[in-house]
Amino acid sequence: MIEMVSKGLATLEVSLKHSGSLFMYAGNEGGAYAKNSFGNIYTAVGVFVLGRMFHEAWGTKAGEKQAQFNDFIERNRMCISMELVTAVLGDHGQRPREDYAVVTAVTELGNGKPKFYSTPEVIAFCRKWRLPTNHIWLFSTRKSVTSFFAAYDVLCEEGTATSVCRALDEVADISVAGSKCHIKVQGEILEGLVARIVSHESSKHMDEVLNDHPPPPADGAGIDLGPSLREICAANRSDEKQQIKALLENVGSSFCPDHSDWYDAHSRNADRSVLSKFLQAHPADYSTTKLQEMIRLMREKRFPAAFKCYHNFHKAESVSSDNLFYKMVIHVHSDSGFRRYQKEMRQKPGLWPLYRGFFLDINLFKANKERAAEIAKCNNDLVGLINNGNGISTRDGLADDDANLMIKLKFLTYKLRTFLIRNGLSILFKDGPAAYKAYYLRQMKIWGTSAGKQIELSKMLDEWAVYIRRKCGNKQLSSAIYLSEAEPFLEQYAKRSPENQALIGCAGNLVRTEDFLAVVEGGRDEEGDLSLEREAAAASISPSVKDTIRKDEGLIVFFPGIPGCAKSALCRELLNTPGGLGDGRQVDSLMGDLVKGRYWPKVADERRRKPYSIILADKNAPNEEVWKQIENMCHSTKASAVPVIPDSEGTDSNPFSLDALAVFMFRVLQRVNHPGNLDKASPNAGYVLLMFYHLYEGKSRKYFEDELVERFSSLVKMPLLKPDRSPLPLSLRSVLEEGINLYNLHTNRHGRLESTKGTYAQEWAKWEQKLRDTLSANAEYLNSVQVPFEFAVQQVVEQLRKIVRGEYTVPSTEKKKLGTIVFAAVNLPVAEIQSLLDKMSGKNDNIKAFLKDKHMENILRKAHVTLAHKRSHGVTAVASYGLYLHRQVPVELTALLFTDKMAALEAQLGSIDDEKIVSKNEWPHVTIWTGEGMAPKEANTLPQLLSEGKATLVEINPPITISGTLEFY
Repeated sequence: MIEMVSKGLATLEVSLKHSGSLFMYAGNEGGAYAKNSFGNIYTAVGVFVLGRMFHEAWGTKAGEKQAQFNDFIERNRMCISMELVTAVLGDHGQRPREDYAVVTAVTELGNGKPKFYSTPEVIAFCRKWRLPTNHIWLFSTRKSVTSFFAAYDVLCEEGTATSVCRALDEVADISVAGSKCHIKVQGEILEGLVARIVSHESSKHMDEVLNDHPPPPADGAGIDLGPSLREICAANRSDEKQQIKALLENVGSSFCPDHSDWYDAHSRNADRSVLSKFLQAHPADYSTTKLQEMIRLMREKRFPAAFKCYHNFHKAESVSSDNLFYKMVIHVHSDSGFRRYQKEMRQKPGLWPLYRGFFLDINLFKANKERAAEIAKCNNDLVGLINNGNGISTRDGLADDDANLMIKLKFLTYKLRTFLIRNGLSILFKDGPAAYKAYYLRQMKIWGTSAGKQIELSKMLDEWAVYIRRKCGNKQLSSAIYLSEAEPFLEQYAKRSPENQALIGCAGNLVRTEDFLAVVEGGRDEEGDLSLEREAAAASISPSVKDTIRKDEGLIVFFPGIPGCAKSALCRELLNTPGGLGDGRQVDSLMGDLVKGRYWPKVADERRRKPYSIILADKNAPNEEVWKQIENMCHSTKASAVPVIPDSEGTDSNPFSLDALAVFMFRVLQRVNHPGNLDKASPNAGYVLLMFYHLYEGKSRKYFEDELVERFSSLVKMPLLKPDRSPLPLSLRSVLEEGINLYNLHTNRHGRLESTKGTYAQEWAKWEQKLRDTLSANAEYLNSVQVPFEFAVQQVVEQLRKIVRGEYTVPSTEKKKLGTIVFAAVNLPVAEIQSLLDKMSGKNDNIKAFLKDKHMENILRKAHVTLAHKRSHGVTAVASYGLYLHRQVPVELTALLFTDKMAALEAQLGSIDDEKIVSKNEWPHVTIWTGEGMAPKEANTLPQLLSEGKATLVEINPPITISGTLEFY
């Protein structure tokens, strides 16, 4: 990032992150939307606040300007996105002093593709219409960018709005004050900053906009605008509908003449067939073509998303049997969906991007021949215009628009309120102070909070836990109004010392909300800020393994796997391992196939009966529901849990590859007399394996592993397949893909009905036989690609013993990253590295002796040259490689350095587009092996050890060049 700015290639743009909710407005007919919904209290509050801001800005002209604004954005197919900050929708980090919104994005659909306005364009647009804008800083030199990150590093644990804004004003090249002063309308507690790379021309463009568009006046200042949002909510407390009605009536008909989105909500759900009809319809314009392409891909790839269709009552007067109008909400359930879609975009640059908060207006109509021909001609002309680059774009895709790195930088004074106090309430009241302490320590560890602040926060949070439980008893404090209790407590705590004041940041002047809080029916929460049990659970209450696995506690070893992954065979070996796991504790196993009734309550009973033992939970644990049960069991029975998973490359949508699935099926169909009746005699064994396989659908391997690490702070991988194996035979791949397609057809029609029943029963019988025949024909291959079982057991035992001894290092995960990035590296193909080592071993006796008995074909699973690491080199150093993401980089390997504890290949990086790729490490290398207890990063010391005569160097002459891809991890 720094390099890009210093070379004049980009500018760093930083804006304030207000503590609010996403609100989008597309005009009266276009509609008002929250993150994944419309027609509810969230959007009614948003419309009221936006309407009130027009009155404040335009005074007596507000009605006229509101109508013009609606007409303008509807005519130009625009959507305005805002951060809605209000005290009536529940507590965030600090209750705002005023209810307001700031515009964060302006989008124009136009005729070709969506256009997101640049920040200077957003400011020009907002000043024209007198809409509130955010505080923006631009950093266009190397000095200013490095100064910004240094300032954040200093302020991240104690910064408040005053100190942060003052520091950024001093170091920024351009500072544009927001329409709303955060200190006056929100308060001193600042949620964070959003930093992103923008065009280097942005600074010049911003200067022009500021000169051409001075801050607008506020003609409504001093005018009586009628009852405020809080007064209206306080006067209408019976139910949500009453509050919505009162808010919309007070907005006025000039801004919101049509209330059908809210009042007709009970009857707006459309038939499910609407989606199919939409996808089958001939597109009337280019936008529809691209949206159909997007939705088809998401459905075909089984993305974790819902496509909800509703009747559009704004168009009720135009509806006929041949002319139908709907609204569609695309609700992506999991962040993995966005990651998977971004990968698809890299493969298909023409795809339009997917965003959180995606709403479509759909018009299904029948056209006569003349009209259809006219539409087709217009579409062809538009596509040609786009492809030829005349006026719209040389590319029809928007992938590059999303490529810019965006970093959210949050402040500890906000996080302690929102994440440590509010999100910990359910844990504190349900599981008790010990579980709460484990939760907040875990959170601080994830954030990388300094040791000193961890001590200070622990003292304060322990006191908070005693205070609030004593005051509330067994009745949990509502997270919607938690600040009513937390703010007075924090204020008193801050007064005790300057250190406490710095820790808290600012407290006092509490705005009381109990009398005007909006009524949210059905437990809904648009931003995830009111119903937090799932969020708290997902954040993991388990402290780090090193801190918790002691002899006075229990340990649960469990298996997120698939039948055939050898968990029962592994459990038998673990039971018979001399010395157990090395700490003298009893090891017991509970086999799921032999347990009658519900399995996990039986495990909990066993835990209580033998509280200090190690229990092997011999049952597949495939999803978050089971993992949550295990987490709860850990808290209630004082234990830690360790997941053991089969090692597999996985796919974009499943943590297990087809190669692994083939081996699992092969193993199952070799069984006889299996206690769970899943063996060669089972007529639907293949279907059962596919059912388990699809329980993991929607999770990439990375997401799967990260989720387990986040929950349980550990992960043991059981070797499964040899890395240098031949590709999966085509016949095996074909029969597995055929089964997956049949499974999708079956479940789409019959749900969880057994395969021996239903429409496809005969197809299933044929496929099951075909599967057996194909597996049998490829038996030699399937046996040859598996690592020896004895080696797999040995690896698992070693990993478990490290965990028990407290020598385990928690791996980095995506959730530990600012954004999604921890380090940048050039990823190299393992097979080529292994081939090089084999050749060197054949030519050099020292290398041959060194590699002997190291099982490199099983140990060497990944190979990369680290370019920069967030912890070692900083966020900006990592981000500076974004320009070359997914590009091929030649890597020249020049020597092998090794000791009896580690080995690495010396590397020299090549260029991309004549630009030399330079690693931030002093000694670029590929770590290929480390001994037990030796961290891979210690390989950095090999050159020093060589100079001291403590390491061996063997030159690679001539050097070998291997190409890899530059990736973020």
